[in-house]
This record gives sequence, C-alpha cells and structure tokens, in this order.
Amino acid sequence: MKIAIGSDHRGFEAKEQIKVIVTQMGHECIDVGTKENVPTDYPDIAYIAATAVSKGEADRAILICGTGIGMCIAANKVKGIRAAICHDELTAQISRHHNDANVLCLSGDMTGEVLLRKIVEMWLTTDFQGGRHQRRINKIAAIEKGENPAKISR
Repeated sequence: MKIAIGSDHRGFEAKEQIKVIVTQMGHECIDVGTKENVPTDYPDIAYIAATAVSKGEADRAILICGTGIGMCIAANKVKGIRAAICHDELTAQISRHHNDANVLCLSGDMTGEVLLRKIVEMWLTTDFQGGRHQRRINKIAAIEKGENPAKISR
C-alpha cells in the first residue's frame, strides 16, 4: 500500500518513527511534511494527506499532531475521508473493522514508541469487515452529500 504520512511540528518525531515502521512492513511512504521540526499548521498537512487518499494517490494516510485531534478534524473535512484518532490497539482495530477508516490520526505528545508501533501495525493489518458496517459507511457518504442518512435502507 501507499501510505501518506504527515505531521505538524509536535508530531514530527513520531512521524519519522512511523515512516520506519511502515517501510519495515513493506509499504511505500509518501512523506507530505513537515520536513523539519519547525512550527507548522496542522490543517495544511492534513489537507495534503487526506486529498491524496481522496484522489487515490495514496491508499491510506497517517497524521500526527500534538493530540491527534486537530489532524482528525481537518482530515474529516475532505470528501471521502474517514479519519479516526486512535489511542491504543483496540481503537485502531475497530476503526478499520467497523468504520473502514482510511486516515489514522495519532498524538505525538501522548504516544510512546512501543505503543505507536502497536497501533500502526494493527491499523495497517486490519481489514474492513463489511456486512452491517457497510450500511453505516453508506450513511456517512450520504451525510457528505447533504442527504438524510436515515433514508438509507438496510
């Protein structure tokens, strides 16, 4: 898979660690910045990575800022993006199994190196389960179109 990876300055060190993990897993990294540890506005990076996924230039993206919250909010503004902030292996697994998350958002300030590896590995190796969860993904897509999701049938 092609994985777009981006961070602001607070997530820079974690981004560099994640690039190694992703490469070790056999995936291709697309580093969308920041390229150095200097103040960077997270929405700029979130837009680049999420747009790459939305346009099919990357299969998924991983975004890191201080808490992961800002990146998650910004990435979810891009059509077709289902960004999830994950704090552990379980939330990483559920975000893929149930929500087909295509962008993983992480906290650079609150996630140590060992946990970071576990989350990324879980997220990259977990498949979407489909089934009843697909209906919910269809409802999210309806919301993106300005439609009432309750009108989507089973």
